[in-house]
Amino acid sequence: MKEYDYRYIYGPVPSWRLGRSLGIDPVPCMRKICTFDCLYCQVGETEIFSDERRVFVPAEEIINELKMLPPTEVDYITFSGRAEPVLARNLGEMVRAVKQERSEKIAVLTNSSLLYRKDVQDDLMPVDFVAAKLDAPSQGLFESINRPLESIKFDTVVNAIKEFKRVYKGKLALQIMFVEANKDYAKDIARIAKEINPDEVQINTPLRPSRVKPLSKKEIYAIKDYFKGMNVVSVYEAPKVKVTPISKEDTLRRRGKV
Repeated sequence: MKEYDYRYIYGPVPSWRLGRSLGIDPVPCMRKICTFDCLYCQVGETEIFSDERRVFVPAEEIINELKMLPPTEVDYITFSGRAEPVLARNLGEMVRAVKQERSEKIAVLTNSSLLYRKDVQDDLMPVDFVAAKLDAPSQGLFESINRPLESIKFDTVVNAIKEFKRVYKGKLALQIMFVEANKDYAKDIARIAKEINPDEVQINTPLRPSRVKPLSKKEIYAIKDYFKGMNVVSVYEAPKVKVTPISKEDTLRRRGKV
């Protein structure tokens, strides 16, 4: 099958968190739609701010592409892409359909902004692994790093993650991107992380092309010390696997450099 025939599926990519990760983009728009415009985003600036959930692609079209995939070794099927994946109103339908079609575990990478909504939580319940973003310990730093829609408040996000952790039966990870702007607040972020009590803490820094520079290994190792007693993985230490994407161009557009 020719590369350009894939409209919604990309990868697999060598994910330091998920191994061989086959991506599904449930919000396949040419212009980046998100609730945030994160300072460090590795797929470019947000062009359309929105917190409206709607159907961007029918679930059956995702399944049709999965059926046309060549034999490919995959560890996780991951809902992600250029946009915030929970903006897809039919995300839950997609997850259930993929589970009927494939045997791999399913992950969703979310920026946590809409996790306070019950319909979003319901859609995430059948997911095996949810990675929820937390990059700041306060409203001010939240605004400067994640640059959210004005209606999205830091306390709401944190409380939503805590609530979701109490009811969710799958694996919940906190994904934390550390850059120069928040590295000195690692202790405060760790305190909140311990209150949430996730199954895993993912300490990241932007190693792919970004508007900001990554932190060094030494800086990331120092940050890890604040998370002692928790299950922590970091981008500099996790093993990486070699994979060949089915479509390099689409993978670059949705993920950045592989």
